[in-house]
Formats: sequence, structure tokens, C-alpha cells
Amino acid sequence: MFNIVLFEPEIPPNTGNIIRLCANTNAHLHLIHPLGFDMDEKSLRRAGLDYIDLSVVHHYDCYQNYLEKNKMNSIYAISTKGSKHYSDCVFRKGDSFIFGPETRGLPKSILSEFNTNKILRIPMLKNSRSLNLSNSVSIIVYEAWRQNDFLQ
Repeated sequence: MFNIVLFEPEIPPNTGNIIRLCANTNAHLHLIHPLGFDMDEKSLRRAGLDYIDLSVVHHYDCYQNYLEKNKMNSIYAISTKGSKHYSDCVFRKGDSFIFGPETRGLPKSILSEFNTNKILRIPMLKNSRSLNLSNSVSIIVYEAWRQNDFLQ
């Protein structure tokens, strides 16, 4: 089981897709507020369908609240500002991956708390800005799960 941490997500269908992904991979979802939407929004429900009942979703008032309530194996920041490719890591069951909001990514104040080998990037073509959040989460979760032989 892995932990997906969304710091202040903004777009409901992305979070809905990630809820669905978590239900299908046994990952736990951690949502750090404020959210850019209401959890009852139609677009969130439509993307997540009825998977919210099959997922483990935790809510936190702020990043500090998340850190205080969770003891993690390793936590990785996923950012276009990272220099290490996600595929160059060895992931273990219980690892956590934090992603920033869709329009601005993780703030410098959070990134500065990570050792550079814990800030991972997904390779893209040179002049690309970023991938969709739910696609990025999928890439990372499936690589971590693959490395662990798809064990639950």
C-alpha cells in the first residue's frame, strides 16, 4: 500500500480520478486543505463514480497537520523542479508521494524540506510544462506497485 498526498488540489475531476486509482491499487489518499472544490461536487462524483466508498481518504487542515498525524517510511515530492527521475528510485510498501496543486505545483516552502534525492520528476520533452495531475499520480503509483510485484 502506498500513500498519495494531494496538497491543495484544485480540479475536482482530477481528484475523482485519483480516488478511483486509489480504490484499484489499494493506495490511501491524503487531501491537504484548502481544496479548490467541495467534495460533493458533481464533477468529482462523476470522475470518482462510486469508488469513494472503496477508497481510504484522509483530510487535513494543513500540511503541518498532515505531518503530525502520519509516520511515513519515505515521502517523495513529485515536481517538475526535481532533478532525479522517478524511475531511478527503489520504492517500498508504505512510501508516500506528495503532489502539488494543478496550477502551481508544490510551493518552495515544502520543496525546501526535502533532500534533492527525494524530489522526483517525470521526464517530459524539453519545452513541456507539466502533465495532468491524475496522469502523474498514475505513473508514480504504478511504478511503485510494479517494483513491489503488484503485492497488496
